[in-house]
This record gives sequence, C-alpha cells and structure tokens, in this order.
Amino acid sequence: MPEANGSASDAASDDHRQAVVMRLRRVEGQIRGVLAMIEAETPCDTVAQQLAAARKALDRAFYEMMACDFEQEIARSSDPAQLARRLAEKTRLLAKYG
Repeated sequence: MPEANGSASDAASDDHRQAVVMRLRRVEGQIRGVLAMIEAETPCDTVAQQLAAARKALDRAFYEMMACDFEQEIARSSDPAQLARRLAEKTRLLAKYG
C-alpha cells in the first residue's frame, strides 16, 4: 500500500491497512489456539471448526486488501480506458485468488 501523504485516499488506505492488520493478528491468535488444541489432542471436529474460522478470517483479510487495491486504482486513474484495463486485471486476480 502506498505511503500516506494526507489525502482522503491515503486515509482510506490507512483504514484498510489497519483493518487487515487487525484481522491477521486475530488469525495469528486463532492458529496458535489450533496448534494448542492439536497438541492437547482435542477432537478433530472441534479443531476443524477453529480452522474453518481462521480460514474465513484470512479470506476477509484478502478481500479487504483487494478492496483497497480497487479503491487506489480508481483514485489515481484519470484515463477511463486505462482504468478499465487495470480494473479488469484486478478482477482477474480476484477471480484467480478469491
């Protein structure tokens, strides 16, 4: 994500960055919990439930990053044709990794 220089776009980027960091910290804690559960021989169905929650949290972080990327492209583009090409590429990446 680009460095802040005081614009509204930068403030939104900072908000996205903070949201992603918080989600990833939460996932980090969930993964530590899952490891502890496995080491404690917790039943597989309980571990699976926690793994699914961690996976969903990672997905939300991914989509937050993609939303930030789309917003940045829109904010910095002045050429509609170029914007359309760049957003098409972002959409392709979203389909590939999402």
